[in-house]
Amino acid sequence: MPLHTRILLGLVAGALFGVGLNATVGADHAIVVGLNAWVCGPIGQIFLRLLFMVVMPLVFSSVVLGVAGIGDVRSLGRIGVKTAAFFIGTTALAAATALVATKALRPGDFLADDVKTRLMATFAAGAAEKATVSANSGGVGMNTLVEMVPKNPIAAAVNGDMLGVLVFAILFGVATTMIDVDKRAHIVRFIDALSDICTTLVHIALKAAPVGVFCLIFGVTSRFGLSLLPPLLAYVGLVLGTLAFHVVVTMSVAIWLLVKHHPLDFAKRVRSSLLTAFSTSSSSATLPTNLIVAEKELGIPAAVAGFVLPLGSTMCMNGTAIFEGITVLFLCQVFGVELTTLQMASALFLCVVTAIGAAGVPGGSIPLLVGILVGFGVPAEGIAIILGVDRLLDMCRTTVNVYGDLVGTAVIARSEGAYNPPIRV
Repeated sequence: MPLHTRILLGLVAGALFGVGLNATVGADHAIVVGLNAWVCGPIGQIFLRLLFMVVMPLVFSSVVLGVAGIGDVRSLGRIGVKTAAFFIGTTALAAATALVATKALRPGDFLADDVKTRLMATFAAGAAEKATVSANSGGVGMNTLVEMVPKNPIAAAVNGDMLGVLVFAILFGVATTMIDVDKRAHIVRFIDALSDICTTLVHIALKAAPVGVFCLIFGVTSRFGLSLLPPLLAYVGLVLGTLAFHVVVTMSVAIWLLVKHHPLDFAKRVRSSLLTAFSTSSSSATLPTNLIVAEKELGIPAAVAGFVLPLGSTMCMNGTAIFEGITVLFLCQVFGVELTTLQMASALFLCVVTAIGAAGVPGGSIPLLVGILVGFGVPAEGIAIILGVDRLLDMCRTTVNVYGDLVGTAVIARSEGAYNPPIRV
């Protein structure tokens, strides 16, 4: 049975089992608590750790090989500019779409005061924790630009600083192309072996994917069920609808015009990556699968995929920008804060910057989002209103992020004459 089929079966089984227990015995029942604490919780976390374990060495080796494989620094610059332009451009377009849709439909007006009070009481502790993390994050903007260059690349890898590792890997790869040919060959062979080892570890981890996905989804559905969705239906519907619009319209146009590929066939080829992204809620954890899918299903050379996809896992945050844009305006509407045109433009800029700077892990955008809300006069505790449904939205926006990564990689490969998807019978 294909991997994506097994993952989907695990996803569906875990969701049904979790919702069933939540509806029959409740989230606080000893059975549910025990399963989450002693069975599904640990298994799900082990599966995620197996993926995260190889992310940093895989990113480093893939980027270095990609840069070294391109060879000519001028070619590297050309591909780098095109990659950054596509990823930043689509993220900005996604954020603008979200802000316009939220301004027009005003989902915050549908949330009653008593519902807001109940959700605030339920998630006040979690909101306070997110606010504390945000206060210690050092902000965004120019600081983000400075922090892109790591003082210690090893420390950046240990701390999960994807952007710092990417910058170091790019510079390492550029320097590799500039040294003696014989020495360069030794370095490339070593890095290539490291990449193969990481890929093998990924294959080992993916064998456990159906079980890991089952446990992760069960943990969410057994705790929350569907009880929090009705009061936030307008908000959730707008987020999901805007995410769908971005995929069906914006990304399909890019696939048609820039990749010269049928959007439906493209989506079928990358479904393993999309299911992995949906179940893990992590662009970083999905990166290993993306690299395999890009090469095997889309026929993109490893040099191009190894350079573009790691950048995409940090820079291409279309789904996160949509989520942040809608959430900022939604909570402003809930708390009666009306934004001026200038503030809307500021919100657009902040959504793009924080989306790009957000960690590629589950809930990675939440701490930065709190900072934006406080800047517009919304209490930091207001984030509690959406925490109850964030897990579902996190899975969906991560899927859109990953789809954008793959579309962008295909666009760059096509522009370089290196897009050759295998023929499927």
